[in-house]
Amino acid sequence: MNISTIIKQYFDGNPAPDIATFDADNIGDVCNNLISGFLNNSAIELSVLQSFNYCIYEVLDNVLTHSGKLSGVLISRYSAKDQQIQVLVADDGMGIHQSLTENIQYKDFTEKEALSHILLDKVTDGKGMGFGLFSTKNLITFAGGLMKIASGKAKLLYDGHQITVNENDSTMGTIVYLAVKTNCEINANDVVDNRIDCAGDFNEAFLEDDDLNNLW
Repeated sequence: MNISTIIKQYFDGNPAPDIATFDADNIGDVCNNLISGFLNNSAIELSVLQSFNYCIYEVLDNVLTHSGKLSGVLISRYSAKDQQIQVLVADDGMGIHQSLTENIQYKDFTEKEALSHILLDKVTDGKGMGFGLFSTKNLITFAGGLMKIASGKAKLLYDGHQITVNENDSTMGTIVYLAVKTNCEINANDVVDNRIDCAGDFNEAFLEDDDLNNLW
């Protein structure tokens, strides 16, 4: 995995993004540190952070659950000019196609077909619920932004309205890139289809009692 090449491709311009390596032992700390770094920025809507917190943890956990690797890389940056959070999660594991086709339901999928289905609800290799990327797609739909996934010889682009899957130069492992708009108030629990209270969970984890009182 060439981190310098990935940064040049996805994080053009300044400031330089932050880079963190995560594994099963520190995934929670890496995710919490990322959110804490954004939390005091008044330009970032709280409701976006509430749902983003859930989604980015799920994307990180996908690496540890599905890639066959013990660690991955998180690259992140906030752009005040573009009013967006940029994050990229990368691994050099087996890739989406090999992972998804371990499920007999999808065993005959091509690489493009595998990517075409991974944003759908309950699509999984059998090791998870198939809900993390579905929720992340919802985040882009409601908040605005862009989602790119590259794996093997296929790449996916979701602009909040349409999913496009095309052939790609071969990517080792999987890259998930998100550019999430931060200036639009949304309903965080709609992002997770109201199956969990991700807004409440976020508030309990990151906000003090005085902060919670100020929300009402």
